Amino acid sequence: MICLSTTLSKLSPKYTPPIAGSTPDPTQTNDRPSQSDNRRLNKGSSQLLRWSRARAIKSGVKLDRPVQKTEVVDRPVRRSGDSESSSASPYYSSDEDEDVCVAEMEEGTAAGTKHIYMVSDGTGWTAEHSVSAALGQFDYCLVDQGCPVNTHLFSGIDDVEKLMEVIKQAAREGAMLIYTLADENMAASARQACKRWGVASTDILSPITEAIALHLGASPSGLPRGAPGRKNPLTEDYFKRIDAIEFTIKQDDGALPQNLHKADIVLAGVSRTGKTPLSIYLAQKGFKVANVPLVMGVTVPKTLFEIDQEKVFALTINPVVLQTIRRARAKTLGFADHMMTNYSDMDHVREELDFACKIFAQNPIWPK
Repeated sequence: MICLSTTLSKLSPKYTPPIAGSTPDPTQTNDRPSQSDNRRLNKGSSQLLRWSRARAIKSGVKLDRPVQKTEVVDRPVRRSGDSESSSASPYYSSDEDEDVCVAEMEEGTAAGTKHIYMVSDGTGWTAEHSVSAALGQFDYCLVDQGCPVNTHLFSGIDDVEKLMEVIKQAAREGAMLIYTLADENMAASARQACKRWGVASTDILSPITEAIALHLGASPSGLPRGAPGRKNPLTEDYFKRIDAIEFTIKQDDGALPQNLHKADIVLAGVSRTGKTPLSIYLAQKGFKVANVPLVMGVTVPKTLFEIDQEKVFALTINPVVLQTIRRARAKTLGFADHMMTNYSDMDHVREELDFACKIFAQNPIWPK
């Protein structure tokens, strides 16, 4: 393992954080827009803004306005014996405004929706599935909208600048940060930034890695899975999962019904019952999955009844929950209330579910 002090000696930090209680440097300027200016800038759909910010981060583009940087003159420097200096990361730069996120934080929490940011230097599989498993303990709360939650995955964050942008955005929205960062210096940067900007955070990977390192008496590589410096043998299981994912994508939403016999699992249900997300999840486990939408007025493919019926699974859902999901979907597509069709109308939702239930009743072998 590379010694932290050695790494520190090789790097030249852009800026050393001021000692708590020290006199502010008069050369510092604060050209940030006022809170009212921020609110004028934050127009439009909050969901679309989040998507835009996510795309910006993944492409390496900075979010929102750039933070004003000024040259520091005679800035006090921490010595090795000073508090907090030993835990500071060489990647962490504190030349950002301490309160850069305060003005926008009200916007993120005003609607009552909580946000969870998942950050990974790899695919994000570990963080995403850990959060999913934990949220499963709150189904009673999430289903009836008692405590709505939005999750956002930021994968491939292997640069400290991108990491800081994600954490700043989390602070703006009052989000919680869950991260899996193999590089201990990146993880330290995340801890420091979250502490400085008041972001609730949980490091999933480091505690487990440290415990295993002690048990094995060996040092971790500090490289994320898939990094150029790691050997990743392409096993038979790997190729099986790739084939399953490709098959599942091609079979999405009732496409190519003539290939249903090739599927390991076939999902049937009305629109917005989670057929596609579940299909992709199962495909990542190595199952070839096809999904068939049940739509009133559209003939169900004959092949659905000709294949091995034990492969078919019927997806059902509470009508109130389905209506809520469809309304949310319509809003993300930009439809105003007066433009809504019967797609999210309760009578139509119940009629569609009744239609599907009749098909399921005629095929009792299908698990529900």
